[in-house]
Amino acid sequence: MNKLIASIESLKDNNISSVITERIKEFSELGELPIEKIFEELCFCILTANCAAISCIEVQKRINIGFLNYSEEELRNKFKEYGYRFPNIRAKYIVEAREHILDIKKKINSNMDEMMIREWLAKTIKGLGYKEASHFLRNIGFKNIAIIDFHIIDILEKFRIIQKPKSLSKKKYIEIEQVLKKIGDRVNLDLDELDLYLWYMETEKVLK
Repeated sequence: MNKLIASIESLKDNNISSVITERIKEFSELGELPIEKIFEELCFCILTANCAAISCIEVQKRINIGFLNYSEEELRNKFKEYGYRFPNIRAKYIVEAREHILDIKKKINSNMDEMMIREWLAKTIKGLGYKEASHFLRNIGFKNIAIIDFHIIDILEKFRIIQKPKSLSKKKYIEIEQVLKKIGDRVNLDLDELDLYLWYMETEKVLK
């Protein structure tokens, strides 16, 4: 773990830290916007399951308010037009998610623990697992939950901190999240910041 700590600390002294600080600020600002804009971010996170984030960002920009307004067929056709990999099932998930917009607003504006909000999202919104629900909450300003994808697992394995799991069950997800919290404590970073540093180490990009 010490080698990874040293690598993160060196990045904190690099100019990439200002990019990450600005991105975290953007997440917090997004969380203050009307629920319609927040819902667009939830749809983006539904799209990212088994898909590259950068291509999903482009789809999100092009769909925009259509996440709320398009029929399922219109969404499906737009996804196909933009080359998105899973047009049918994700269009269905997004249209169904609209039924929960008011409940989503209540949950994220409540004093409920973010772990409990994540649990509710994963159980309630089809297309959101633990990773996608965590991604959504981080992108609207929540700080202390981890987005565990193959990039994060690969870097933890590379530094011999964990063994790569055969599958990412809920139990294993929470175990790895606890490991990331320990790393975050060592480098004085919340999990939202730590994720961006680790993602940059693996991809040389700061996305969302």
